Amino acid sequence: MIVIGRSGQLARALAGQESADLTVVRLGRPHLDFRTVCDTTALLSDLRPDIIVNAAGFTDVDGSERTPDAAFRVNCDGARRIAGSAAALGVPLIHVSTEYVFDGFSNRPYREVDSAAPLNAYGRSKLRGEAAVAATTPDHAILRTSWLYSPYGRNFFTKVLEKSGASAEIPVVADRHGSPTSAFELARGIERVARNLLAWRDSRRGRGIFHMTCAGETRWAGFASEILRNTGCTVRPVTSDSFVELARRPMNSRLCNDRLSDVHGVVLARWQDALSEVRTRYGEVGR
Repeated sequence: MIVIGRSGQLARALAGQESADLTVVRLGRPHLDFRTVCDTTALLSDLRPDIIVNAAGFTDVDGSERTPDAAFRVNCDGARRIAGSAAALGVPLIHVSTEYVFDGFSNRPYREVDSAAPLNAYGRSKLRGEAAVAATTPDHAILRTSWLYSPYGRNFFTKVLEKSGASAEIPVVADRHGSPTSAFELARGIERVARNLLAWRDSRRGRGIFHMTCAGETRWAGFASEILRNTGCTVRPVTSDSFVELARRPMNSRLCNDRLSDVHGVVLARWQDALSEVRTRYGEVGR
């Protein structure tokens, strides 16, 4: 399995899925850089992959508003190049996308058939990337996820813990709903989808768009409260307009995972249970 994205939290979690019958090779800068023109097909061909997972992305939501060209270069143009390489090599592609392709106005979890209407440049770049993948290779599975976190790098989980060290109370948005998704759970789900795609090579089974998040739902403030349990730091729930953000965010980030379960037989753990594992791994990272 070739994973596009070398140091991102999902790429690092996918590396942990390596086993006796699964070799994971991560590719990223400087060898593969979407900011430059490089022959991705030649690079990937030398590695002879059975399947490719594109976990790379320009994920800075506010940064995408400031530099939309950079976001589209990675999330759309880069996705198209990887899809073209997968098609040229005759291997399946798993492309990771986001709930930000939706506007968040629905009062229920979004299904794959619901109309996309992104509110910001990041969501638009990811939606264009999905379309580029679908138009370039039919042998694909696009996996939309939400509220991804891990012990690695800068994400909601690590930022909340960082802020808790400097304050006894932190303000957190309480009017946005979603499903916190551990990078480790997502990586396990991706591995199972990858094995299915390889097993179903002679059919179109398992292809298309799927939603993949941890089970259950909460609000950002509820997620933060669980992160901070037993730390002595408390959460002060606030509304979204309490923060100055360049990009608009969806108020409803919930995704319906029924199609994933029906087709691939994949159901991720409850977000509360997945959080326990991330807490443990966070301590092992060495902070």
